[in-house]
Amino acid sequence: MKNGFVLPFGDARMAADMASLAEQHGWDGFFVWEPVWGNDAWVMLTAAAMCTQRIRLGTMLTPLSRMKPWKLASETATLDNLSGGRVTLAVGLGAPDTGWEAFGEIVDRRTRAELLDEGLDVLTGLWKGQPYAYEGKHYHVKPMDFMVPAPPVQQPRIPIWVVGAWPYPKSMARALRYDGLIPSMFGDDGKAMQATPEALGEMLKYVAENRPAENKGQPFDIIVEGVTPGDDPVKAAEIVRPWAEAGATWWIEALWNLGEQWDPVGLMKQRISQGPPRLE
Repeated sequence: MKNGFVLPFGDARMAADMASLAEQHGWDGFFVWEPVWGNDAWVMLTAAAMCTQRIRLGTMLTPLSRMKPWKLASETATLDNLSGGRVTLAVGLGAPDTGWEAFGEIVDRRTRAELLDEGLDVLTGLWKGQPYAYEGKHYHVKPMDFMVPAPPVQQPRIPIWVVGAWPYPKSMARALRYDGLIPSMFGDDGKAMQATPEALGEMLKYVAENRPAENKGQPFDIIVEGVTPGDDPVKAAEIVRPWAEAGATWWIEALWNLGEQWDPVGLMKQRISQGPPRLE
């Protein structure tokens, strides 16, 4: 299992410092949040790329349904070239309560799902280069030959992790078309609930049975988030091991509430320096 750390707050300078520290202490990935309005995720990751050599760089996550997919295609391909092929893109519908309504963004779930599907089509199509055309309900793209950017280093595409709402087939099918699943679990009443390693095992059976034929045999990541105590390796391993045994391939250390703590920057540096949870 690989380990990533998500930066819960901060600017580009902090992202550079923390990504460098994470690489020094054995983390495999460094991720940032992409807000509706705030510090730009791709500028932050560019700063991180300039200070690192190995660690993967990405978002947790990008609400693609509010992005212009051609702009995101440019940003991700540019960063992939700068970093030598280290970008991972995580996408989902995005949570409406994180500022969408304040800026008049579309909050209707069905429309956001349509925009996400079409956005993924356009994004991956543009990564392949020109000529490219697309006709959808929301997006219309014509071929062009003006200053066509270089394609991403990673081929056939930059890895895309997609939120899959379990047990909803349409949401899961979207994730299975790409390169990784970020599980989001819902109960019989339609309310979000905490995922479990046992539920993850059921999801993996579904993945094996339903992944498109053209994608079977290709790498497919399973990503879970959580918090582990950096000062107690045994306890950290106890938290992570059930997920690894269930089939998770990435553990993301996600200290989302760290900003509420005293000296959050110091605590974040401490946790990164303690290194990722180890199963050995």
